[in-house]
Amino acid sequence: MNIAIISLALALDQFFGEPKHFHPLVGFGHCANWFERALNCGGSNKDLLAYGAFSLTLLVLPPVLLVFILLQLSGDFAWLVSAIVVYWAIGFKSMQQHTHAVFAALSSRDLSAAREAVARIVSRDTDHMNKRQIASASIESSLENGCDSVFGTLFWFLLGGAPMVVFYRLVNTLDAMWGYRTTRFEYFGKIAARLDDILNYVPARLTAFSYALCGKFKLAIQCWLSEAKQLDSPNAGPVMTAGAGSLNLELGGEAYYDGSVVDKLSFGGSIPPSRQHIKTANALVLRAMVLWCAVILLIDLALWLY
Repeated sequence: MNIAIISLALALDQFFGEPKHFHPLVGFGHCANWFERALNCGGSNKDLLAYGAFSLTLLVLPPVLLVFILLQLSGDFAWLVSAIVVYWAIGFKSMQQHTHAVFAALSSRDLSAAREAVARIVSRDTDHMNKRQIASASIESSLENGCDSVFGTLFWFLLGGAPMVVFYRLVNTLDAMWGYRTTRFEYFGKIAARLDDILNYVPARLTAFSYALCGKFKLAIQCWLSEAKQLDSPNAGPVMTAGAGSLNLELGGEAYYDGSVVDKLSFGGSIPPSRQHIKTANALVLRAMVLWCAVILLIDLALWLY
């Protein structure tokens, strides 16, 4: 039954993409912004930690409880509720569309449009990016988003069902909004950032291994083992280094944050990224997704037979 629910969710994602008028995660983001403005307004570090934890609890637990209740009330249609929840959580087509916009702008040699397009999917400054940096940022975003919105979602669905998917994706969203080491968010967003690290620890490594299996396996594993710890994030490190190695692309390097140049580590293979590699990265995520579905199908069959 798991593979049937996941297949339906993926089909909905490919057919409809993100809900156009109201996406639950967008509405959740508006609520999170309101809580942050209201409660992240000064105090000691301990106070800010408490306010952040309080905000996270009030924002995340009610939707999780709501989905749990809906599953209990839906009876024979609980599978449909689960499929809709997984569909809302998975953002594969959305990432395809965003990265295709970057690809199209680079193809038409409109550097300004390419910078605007990549700014929608990365948190770094894009005003001074060249073509290579734009392509690299887009590819890195695809690889990392594959873990956050696809494989992490599938992992927690298999372990905890739809309520756990909601819990995972809402915490992941709060980390994306609050999980910055800045004066404003260092303590208020710390609980969300640490909880996201915990929730993504296993999915990130399964994602990295999946990328390796679906590309240049030996190089991907070598990059993962030798370079992942040098990246800032404990979970994005394995995902992006393995993905870059799998594609034999040299990612990372100089980037701009808050108007300042940051000389970030270059990682991965030896080929400089170009616009064509944006499609290659999306294809890698797709192959890994097919691999996961095949494994889940085998598990379902084994459980059904035995």
